[in-house]
Amino acid sequence: MADIMGLMKKAQELQGRVADIQKELEALEVEGASGGGLVRVTLTGKGALKGVSVDPSLLKPDEREILEDLIVAAHADARTKADRATEEKMKGATAGLPLPPGFKLPF
Repeated sequence: MADIMGLMKKAQELQGRVADIQKELEALEVEGASGGGLVRVTLTGKGALKGVSVDPSLLKPDEREILEDLIVAAHADARTKADRATEEKMKGATAGLPLPPGFKLPF
């Protein structure tokens, strides 16, 4: 029974740490870039798009498709960075918990 009580206590601690991490991720901003920095996208740690910056040299009608591709690439770059930051924060929160290998929390 002591094991269950200990596990419950750890689960409650984890819940508190996860709530703190969720707040941190809302405030965290990551930037992705493509085209050698000509296109930049800013996301929150949770993946919400905060901003897009496009170099004026790309604002030509005949380069629309290139610009669209660069925006998608910059977004993917920023999303990867946000995912990496989330993973690192969650590793710290779950340190010491007896989680099975490969187990990921749904965040």
